[in-house]
Amino acid sequence: MMLTANGAQVYCEQTGEGKDVLLLHGWGCTTEHFRPIISDMQEGYRLTVIDFPGHGKSGRPPEPWGVGDYAKCVKDVLQQLKIEKCSLIAHSFGGRVSLHLAAHHPEMIDKMVLTGCAGLKKPQTEEQKKRSEAFQKKKKQLQNLQKLPLVGKMAEKAMEKLRRQYGSADYNALDEEMRKTFVKVIGEDLSPLLSKIQASTLLVWGEKDQDTPLWMGQKMEQEIRDAGLVVFENDDHFAYLRQWPRFVKIIRTFL
Repeated sequence: MMLTANGAQVYCEQTGEGKDVLLLHGWGCTTEHFRPIISDMQEGYRLTVIDFPGHGKSGRPPEPWGVGDYAKCVKDVLQQLKIEKCSLIAHSFGGRVSLHLAAHHPEMIDKMVLTGCAGLKKPQTEEQKKRSEAFQKKKKQLQNLQKLPLVGKMAEKAMEKLRRQYGSADYNALDEEMRKTFVKVIGEDLSPLLSKIQASTLLVWGEKDQDTPLWMGQKMEQEIRDAGLVVFENDDHFAYLRQWPRFVKIIRTFL
């Protein structure tokens, strides 16, 4: 089904009967990444899964969104579906949204399962700082050139090349409008929200996760008042999907 939530068209599916559980996918993913989990959890749970705006079958955000805008979108979806309280299963970017929702609307969230949850800022290495400074310097030079009528078009092409050179794979996969949303999202540090979360939280992490390193899960375990961490040894950012039977068994025990 399609819903309008926070001004965006949102694709939504529901299946199963029982306790309400909402599944939130990661950036660049869709509802399809949860198919094995959905298949194994239909018995005993009513599962709701959405494509975030800008992903899958959903429309785009009406303007550049931050994490709070996505959280409001999810809140609107839950209200339209008349789900007063639910548990969350979220991966990566979906975890960002879950942290925001749980911190600001604790009455709506029962329990959370966060896997490879994003939202904490990685400290920059000296090499990364130098790279960032070089990018900003070149960017400023090209922005000045774009204002000149004779070289403006060339400067625009050079700017796109610069972004591709310095941008991440996720950033470069997006068009200009969705890049604005992406930059807003990853620029937010959600650390201050951790101590405000009241929901019991299970953290599931891949030991060798490079996108959201294990220290992030360890910090969340320390700062969320009722949290536990399970580590999938020798696995990465998609550990939940590679080991989905184990993941589902752990979730069922927790819920």
